[in-house]
Amino acid sequence: MFRFLLSRRWIGFAIFVMVLSAGCYQLGLWQWHRLDTRLAQNKVISKHFKTTPVALDTVLKVGTPQTDAQQWTRLRVTGTYDVSQQITVRFSTRDGAPGADVVTPLVLPSGAAVLVDRGWIATDNNSMAPTGVPAPPSGTVTITGWLRANNGERQQANTPTDNQVRAISSEGVKSSVPYKLYDGYLNLREQSPAATEKLSLEPPPELGQGPHLYYALQWWFFAILATFGWFYFAWIEEKERRKQLALAEHRSNLPSEVPDA
Repeated sequence: MFRFLLSRRWIGFAIFVMVLSAGCYQLGLWQWHRLDTRLAQNKVISKHFKTTPVALDTVLKVGTPQTDAQQWTRLRVTGTYDVSQQITVRFSTRDGAPGADVVTPLVLPSGAAVLVDRGWIATDNNSMAPTGVPAPPSGTVTITGWLRANNGERQQANTPTDNQVRAISSEGVKSSVPYKLYDGYLNLREQSPAATEKLSLEPPPELGQGPHLYYALQWWFFAILATFGWFYFAWIEEKERRKQLALAEHRSNLPSEVPDA
């Protein structure tokens, strides 16, 4: 009974199913961990959204990396925009439309600066630099914004080339500006005085669970389905073998035809 499972074909089939099931299980676990990360981030964001803006130096110091718990903190900063060091972020789409984010350093009275993502402007295509970028307010300005972590781990993505980058990172920009930078950057929310022409601000983050739970359950279902499929096909094979054995036994028990005299 089921001795055929020891054949090379069925052993190979079993190994394939085990590898497939293990892979699906790990992918489901990965999506589950992403869900945990998303929920933890949502908790941090929700907490900071309920607080009033605080001064930058009470949260972060120059040269000190920010922590996960500090991200999305609502900050209030006063300084002067340095348009000469302004950069744009290519491949920044909004609702499927090509565009670029405009990032301008805000120089504080201490002489250090923080990068400020002032908003998004549409372009003809994602790879070109925007034209007619609205200027920030001149002179001293007070802004509020969300503290964000650096984007883009690869140096070629966040190091300015022709005043353009593919990701915002104070690490990538710091070698090209004449002052020290705070870690990360700010997503602009409000500024006083206001700019004459406004850019499209970053929309608030989605606080839903996303598709991660569905994807995790989907991958685990595939793992169970693959395992069930192996047993199902093994049972079908066994049934067919039993059927053939019963048929052969039935035929062997039939009386032999008596030859005519």
